[in-house]
Formats: sequence, structure tokens, C-alpha cells
Amino acid sequence: MTAAAVLDDTDWPGDAIATIVALSHAQSIVTAEDLARELRKPPHPNMVGAAFSAARAQKLIVAAGYTTSNTPSRHHGVIRTWRRRINKGVAAA
Repeated sequence: MTAAAVLDDTDWPGDAIATIVALSHAQSIVTAEDLARELRKPPHPNMVGAAFSAARAQKLIVAAGYTTSNTPSRHHGVIRTWRRRINKGVAAA
């Protein structure tokens, strides 16, 4: 019996969002490279983008711009940068 690799680590998406939030509180800009340094490898590479999309949908982060990647396999390709969302009228933590 074979199972999809994506089902092996069902905790990864929640852990990724929590890590993205923690990073956004610790530093002004967050990238997928930051997440990769702080969290175990995702069960599927597409899950990284999905985690950032979910954090954005939950209004935890907003897009901040773009930068070039430092990962050798990306050959200085462009990656999205994110920052913590600040709600007006709510004190920043």
C-alpha cells in the first residue's frame, strides 16, 4: 500500500503558519528562505507558497515587495517578501 507523501506530515501547514507569524514579529521582512531556515522541509514544495497564501488570507501578513534569492538552486531568482499586518486601532505587540 502506498500513500501520498503529502499526507506524511499533516502538522506542517499549521506549523508553517505559526513560524511565519513568529518570524514576522521577530523581523521586519519575511521570505520563504526564512521559513526554510526555521522549519523542517515541507512534504511537498508547493506547500511553502500555500502557507504564505493561507497566512495572507488570515490577514496575518501582507506582501511587502520582492527581493532576490540567496539559495544557490534558485540562481538569484525573484522571491516575494512579506511583513506583519498591522491593524489600525490595535496596538502593535
